[in-house]
Amino acid sequence: MATDIGDAVRAMVSEKNISEELVISTIEEILRAAFKRKFGTDENAVIQFSDDFSTVEMSSRRLVVDDDNWYNEVTEIPFSEAVTLHEGATIGDELLIPVDLKDFDRISVQSAKQRAHQSFRDIQKDTLYSEYKAKEGMVIIGYFRRQLPTGDIYVDIGNTEGLLPKRNQSSRESYQSGDKIKCYVEKVEKAERGLRVILSRSSPELLRRLFEVEVPEIAQNQVDIIKIVREAGYRSKVAVASRSDEIDPVGACVGLKGNRIQTIMSEIEGEKIDILRYDPNPVNYIRNALSPAQVRDVVIIDKNIYHAVAIVDESQLSLAIGKQGLNVRLANKLVDWMIDVKTQEQFEEMDIAKEARYRAESIFIDDDGQEYYGDEPVHYDEPVFIEEEGETDLGIDEDEIDLTELPLEEELITKLHFYDIYTVEEFINISDEHLATLENLTAEELVRIKDTITEHVDIVEDDDEEMQYICPSCGGIITEDMDMCPHCGTGLAFEEE
Repeated sequence: MATDIGDAVRAMVSEKNISEELVISTIEEILRAAFKRKFGTDENAVIQFSDDFSTVEMSSRRLVVDDDNWYNEVTEIPFSEAVTLHEGATIGDELLIPVDLKDFDRISVQSAKQRAHQSFRDIQKDTLYSEYKAKEGMVIIGYFRRQLPTGDIYVDIGNTEGLLPKRNQSSRESYQSGDKIKCYVEKVEKAERGLRVILSRSSPELLRRLFEVEVPEIAQNQVDIIKIVREAGYRSKVAVASRSDEIDPVGACVGLKGNRIQTIMSEIEGEKIDILRYDPNPVNYIRNALSPAQVRDVVIIDKNIYHAVAIVDESQLSLAIGKQGLNVRLANKLVDWMIDVKTQEQFEEMDIAKEARYRAESIFIDDDGQEYYGDEPVHYDEPVFIEEEGETDLGIDEDEIDLTELPLEEELITKLHFYDIYTVEEFINISDEHLATLENLTAEELVRIKDTITEHVDIVEDDDEEMQYICPSCGGIITEDMDMCPHCGTGLAFEEE
């Protein structure tokens, strides 16, 4: 068994990357446990390894006592027996009596072996966990090992395997056995059978680490990456800012003749990357975020819900929106604003009155008439129009019913105002088809609004117009000549006055 333990020490130190001190202390604990199981105590157990760990010896420290006295067979030895082992022994001396590990009962030996295997597994797991936990949030290089039917990939990353889930892979990439894969270490956690290292090729943080390697100004904290948004395999947008007026953050990231950005793009299989300048002014930031499209103007519709319209030329419309809306979708995520991209003609058809535009933008106007956002001035391509004194804020006629007069939640009122719906009359004159296109309002919310109007408002039309009613089932507009609701199919009957 001594030889087995010596081999185990060398194997653990050289192959399992476990420290020598930890292996030795673990073996000592295991042998003491076996000793205690056989003798009831391990206080007098002595374990000694040879210098090269090739052998290990276990002894029992026992006190020499008078033959005439009662003695403890585990911790004491009678004088007459002691002198046969050591001629110079005297009463009161302590002797180390060798213990043959083969003398341990089978259960003790088996228990020690099981504990040894478990301890070494735990040690290896803890060692690996500490090693790879320190790499969490970093980039690591591995090699393709195998792919599961689910599309998940196992990557050889040294002392263990990492898992590259299908959801964390780029659509541009495919791998074969032995291919080198540079991955971002997303998460490291202990698992029932070893270690679980989750890798990613789609994380925006992978891009951040690649920029830190390729752009010295970022590594030296002269240029900051404010935010990265990404749809892996298609396009990424990176907002950067400089801490010095002498450094162009975009130019630093692109590099001379684009050498830096080309290196990074090659690492992600040619995925397009837009580098743009961060700006605390949302108007300028939105304009930059829609690159490579050229934006003529940005109109802030509602600061409170972060809604804006970007106006572009007809030739720039498809570029600003991007294929399947990718460009504007990434811009929305980057600036955290809801951006509608319109041509000038489309914008004018949005029924945004001049005074409504002023209301939205006047929150940025100081006492001197200078527009600002935070500490930054704001400039628009079109003049700002100020309401004439005496004009009502929302332009509601006296004979119209303001939606705020109904018992509707403030959240619903805000959503309706977002679509320039301020009165009951404006709401009921909108077709159901058009209401269904209002993305911020769910079907349940629309039904709740209609029910509230039906309960609290009597709808009366002018005498010269056909009388209209609201369906009691779905809230749709109906007239007296109908015997069935065209919206929900409910049968109708009108009482004669």
